[in-house]
Amino acid sequence: MGIEFTRSERSTVGIEWELALVDRNSGELVSVADEILRALEDPAGQPHPHITGELLLNTVELVSSVHHRVRDAVADLDGQLREVRRVTDPRGIELIGSGSHPFGQWYDQPVANKARYHKLIERTQWWGRNMLIWGMHVHVGIEDREKVMPILNSMLRFFPHLQALSASSPFWGGVDTGYASNRSLMFQQLPTAGLPYQLTSWPDFEAYVDDMKATGTIEDYTEVRWDIRPSPHWGTIEVRFCDGASTHAELAAIAALIHCLVEHLSTLLDEGEELPTLQPWYVRENKWRSARYGLNAVVITDHHGTQKPVSDDIRDLVNVLEPIALRLGCAEELASIVPLIDAGGSAQHQLATAAANDGDLTAVVRTLIADLREGSAPA
Repeated sequence: MGIEFTRSERSTVGIEWELALVDRNSGELVSVADEILRALEDPAGQPHPHITGELLLNTVELVSSVHHRVRDAVADLDGQLREVRRVTDPRGIELIGSGSHPFGQWYDQPVANKARYHKLIERTQWWGRNMLIWGMHVHVGIEDREKVMPILNSMLRFFPHLQALSASSPFWGGVDTGYASNRSLMFQQLPTAGLPYQLTSWPDFEAYVDDMKATGTIEDYTEVRWDIRPSPHWGTIEVRFCDGASTHAELAAIAALIHCLVEHLSTLLDEGEELPTLQPWYVRENKWRSARYGLNAVVITDHHGTQKPVSDDIRDLVNVLEPIALRLGCAEELASIVPLIDAGGSAQHQLATAAANDGDLTAVVRTLIADLREGSAPA
């Protein structure tokens, strides 16, 4: 059966940002999302159109409208965050952005009472209950569905760059995992999650979805949970493997890099270029390396097996994409990637904070609270 790909304006951008709810004093996760969302309903009792819940009741998700510039999408989310804080501040609840909570335990977290979540947990059991994770998703509009699979495949070349920049989940259940992004390796345990297959055309994607439906693996294409996937309903490519951004600066920088990369690849297609890809085994190795080492990873950069420190390759990439960023109105956000690399990413900051506080992970939560507060407008 054919899958309609909604006509979308080229290189429009939307961002989804998952945030964890924590107690201001203890830093423990608090499962009060239902209460927060009820308080955000309009006078007629209708849910907020952009602030939603997620799998676990310790999470709220901010969803931007469609924008042409990253800064406008981030400003949209900032406004939503202020709305949330007007509800959470009087209740002694803080928010943090991170791929994981430093010491939260999965078995203490109640699941939201929605049929699709209960179905997911029923099927996936222990692995599904372990999904104590938070991420950010970036949608970029694609005007022609024939571009979708070539761009998706070529975006996998930049998987380690984006994962290294966003890595913010070094701790899991109070343990230093030794990984900059433990979240990425946890999430791929779900059925249909993880790296996408490098399919060559839209009919190939339709055939994949048909096979998965025929075998009862999924009910529809929305249950394809690839790290990068087509989003036919919105007419976008959705990059969904990044850890939750810990600061507004990180959110904007990572979104700008994704925005520029998709537009860059779309432009190459317009010019008749065949987009370069990496062998699937190189893509998989790069995913592991960037999850393990973050910004200190050495990654494979071409099909010949050339290797380079990912932080150096990101710097080069920022220079290459500068003209695209000027065109998209996100030059400032893209340029901010370099100082972020110089300062070290969230995973490094969390580890350094723990070390400076004799392993006290509540200090890490306090730092994450402050990081998210810094640079945002008052509620």
